[in-house]
Amino acid sequence: MHAFANPKRFLSLAGWLTPLLLVSGLVLAAGSLWWGLTQVPPDRLMGETVRILFLHVPAAWLGMGGWTAIAVSSLVYLVWRHPLAAIAAQAAAWPGIVFTAICLATGSIWGRPTWGTWWVWDGRLTSMLVLLFLYAGYLALAQAAEREGVSARIPAIFGLVGAVNIPIINRSVVWWNSLHQPPSITVGKSAIAPEFLWPLLIAVVGFSLIFGGVVLARMRAILADVQTEARLRRKAMEAA
Repeated sequence: MHAFANPKRFLSLAGWLTPLLLVSGLVLAAGSLWWGLTQVPPDRLMGETVRILFLHVPAAWLGMGGWTAIAVSSLVYLVWRHPLAAIAAQAAAWPGIVFTAICLATGSIWGRPTWGTWWVWDGRLTSMLVLLFLYAGYLALAQAAEREGVSARIPAIFGLVGAVNIPIINRSVVWWNSLHQPPSITVGKSAIAPEFLWPLLIAVVGFSLIFGGVVLARMRAILADVQTEARLRRKAMEAA
């Protein structure tokens, strides 16, 4: 893990890995959306609205996955003081909040013809909305810590505490009487027909690669800002 603690070594890896992830992710995501939107037949019960599945499910997965990345990175920062861990957590927050917002928006669009309403205070929907607020709070804390030049411990602790919401989101449709459908994919089995399952899995992989590429790109940008600020501070001290 500490082999890539050196920013120069990390940047040399991220330099070629970032475009690879972004390009391959865009190709897979675009292909899966084309497949799902034009080639998959309408669902027997939901009709044409089932096509939202190919954007909604990857967005939900990455909304939760983004906070999981924040929590793991925060743990690494707090326990091992890994120099890039706090940067990785901050980099994962922006794509995480974007995918969470997409999940809520597409879920609302899906819910209108399915449930007859844009929004209900369902356990799954409410816990996802809480996740959106957690992302906003984390970003505010991280930016305040960076602006004031203080330790990243407070955002890291917040990232760990907020992870409590992830299993709540995952199990909400099991624990409470929910309008949201129960899990369709579990370990070893799937309730989704193959003609829907394959483009959905490709969409999840594609959007996950895009997420990874965006995180690496943001880490590179944050490191560039840190290095530029350090150089300017050093020159100012030399001039003084």
